Amino acid sequence: MHELGITQNIVAIVAENAQGQKVKRVLLEIGKLSAIMPDAVRFCFDICTSGTILENATLEISETPGLARCRQCNTEIPLEKPFGSCSCGSVQLDLIAGEELKIKEIEIEEVCV
Repeated sequence: MHELGITQNIVAIVAENAQGQKVKRVLLEIGKLSAIMPDAVRFCFDICTSGTILENATLEISETPGLARCRQCNTEIPLEKPFGSCSCGSVQLDLIAGEELKIKEIEIEEVCV
């Protein structure tokens, strides 16, 4: 399961950016064509955050749909798989969305002194 390694990297990046402050929420953007399973990331997140500043943080995942542009007619078409064909019959497609893995937001717990 490569999602474990990916989730470990996400936790490390978020922890570094939080600079020692407790993290309340993390929002990820995962493309439907990225070969990353959101449910597996959710499962790994709880394991990877145990004992860290992300422990008990909420993980939200936004899935972005696949989108390609036809090289022949320049039409944008939605994709469910990393391949397909345009209505013009062409299979020469350039992926323009759906392969993303981004940390979109990090919410830090405010500490009142």
